[in-house]
Amino acid sequence: MLKNYWNKGRKQKRNTIVLGLILIIILFVLRDDYQPALLFIRKFIFIILLSGLVLFFGLRKFRKTSSIGSRLVVLGALIIFFGILYVVGWHFKMYDYMKTYNVFNNLNRIEINELPLTQNERIQPLRNIFSMANESVGETKDVSLPHLVRIDDENKWTMAIQPTEKYVWQGMTDNTEEVFAVSSTTPFPRFSSENRIPVTFSIGESLKFSRNTYNAVVQRFNIFQLFTLEPSDTYYMKNDDGQWVEVVSLIKWKGFFFPYPTFGGVMIIENGEHDLGDYLERILIGKGTYISPDKMKNHTFLTRQNTLAEKVSRLQAESLKFLGGFSDPLPWNMETAVKIPNLPDDQNQQPFVTDFDFSDTDVDAYSGLYHWFGLEPVGDERTSLTFSVFIPADGSDKFYYYDHASKKQGYAGVSAMPLKVIESRKEVDWSVNKPVEFRPYIKNIAGRKRMFFLGTISAIRENEAEKFDGSATPDLALVDSEYRDVVWIDVKHPSQWDKTVYDQLSEAWRASEGIGYYYVEEAKDIDIVEQTVDSTVIKTEKEIQIENLQKQIDSLKNIN
Repeated sequence: MLKNYWNKGRKQKRNTIVLGLILIIILFVLRDDYQPALLFIRKFIFIILLSGLVLFFGLRKFRKTSSIGSRLVVLGALIIFFGILYVVGWHFKMYDYMKTYNVFNNLNRIEINELPLTQNERIQPLRNIFSMANESVGETKDVSLPHLVRIDDENKWTMAIQPTEKYVWQGMTDNTEEVFAVSSTTPFPRFSSENRIPVTFSIGESLKFSRNTYNAVVQRFNIFQLFTLEPSDTYYMKNDDGQWVEVVSLIKWKGFFFPYPTFGGVMIIENGEHDLGDYLERILIGKGTYISPDKMKNHTFLTRQNTLAEKVSRLQAESLKFLGGFSDPLPWNMETAVKIPNLPDDQNQQPFVTDFDFSDTDVDAYSGLYHWFGLEPVGDERTSLTFSVFIPADGSDKFYYYDHASKKQGYAGVSAMPLKVIESRKEVDWSVNKPVEFRPYIKNIAGRKRMFFLGTISAIRENEAEKFDGSATPDLALVDSEYRDVVWIDVKHPSQWDKTVYDQLSEAWRASEGIGYYYVEEAKDIDIVEQTVDSTVIKTEKEIQIENLQKQIDSLKNIN
């Protein structure tokens, strides 16, 4: 048809060339619009090819068959094949099953025999930070979802103050002009003055068209990356020159049979004003500098950092259910199958980004930010802690796990924590107060490492599950995962937490484990000093009284 139109004359040839050029330009400029379709083909390439081959040969057989009965048999066979494919692959989720198994087989798994300690404990949960940040901006501004990142040598919640998505015009014309950077270790997060950094990004998560972060990053992909990479979480941090940058985590799809997601590096977008050159660059080749996973070690600010997409780390943690073999997670086995527990009242599900110290373990792992998971048995009524999973947040090719079940520790898992806290304070109105985000708290107390879960009590507006009321002085509870006891701690004095835990649980530990006495000598020294001071004061007062009486006697003698 096209050949016939081309041969009609000069005008038709010119129209064909012009339309062809327009089509090429559209395909080049609108890469971000059709890239999801290319990615869909990459994710399901095996199923698409298999279905295409079966359909091709089935229809070919159907056309060559002359009898109605044979045609009905062929047609019935095709319907049965695609029906089985749908029921097994999607209804019973066997496609996801095989994808997760591929993830498990390609993990660099390292079992550790000693838990690392936690450090730089973050006080506020993510949703509290998000709520308080939104309280600090105006009507035409939104706050992006907070992420815990390393800024210099301190862990901070960072988020962009960006044009709101409610008003389309702001998203088309305005820039992202400020970034919040709030310390995660303080009970008093401030969203003003020095924690509100002025910095301009012409590319943003809430901006429209080519200025949108997703669109700009996809436009930067080459032809092969369009089929294998997809943008994920967006982080705000400082680079090695001290400049604020936007770091977009990338997911890379690998494999032919049941492709699976892995960490694909990052795209770094520098800050700067929007101008004509910037506009042309975004339209034609996108924005950002691609850093592959093997090159990230060359950038100090990307090491020990939080850049791993949670979608990837969740699938990696979930794949640990295959530790007992390929068939173990099937319904008739499940001897060692595990799941990631989801708490209905907690809007921030695992992983919990936590700062761990591996320095006193025999594992060659960095001390810094990790994605932590507490895996539990698959049954709803089972809430024991089976595995603790530590995935390097900077995307390093490592996967550390600690097997609580094989060591018969009998620790309670995250799912059991809310009821423990609620039971400890029955006078609280738990319909509008929720214990949320139970992250690990591992410390050396009374002679050995002990594991607790640190939970925060958040107020939630009635009938609005996502409206967390962030408090500058939230109630905190530590739950001993072994003894199941709840210890309420003072958020303003983190240095006293371990002592508070010891004061409450020392008698139980002493009776059960035969531990010695701790925090004793310091108390004795204080008592001795106080007694000495008191004795000195009493003695001085007596001497003064005696001296006064003696003066009165001497005066009377002189008169006589």
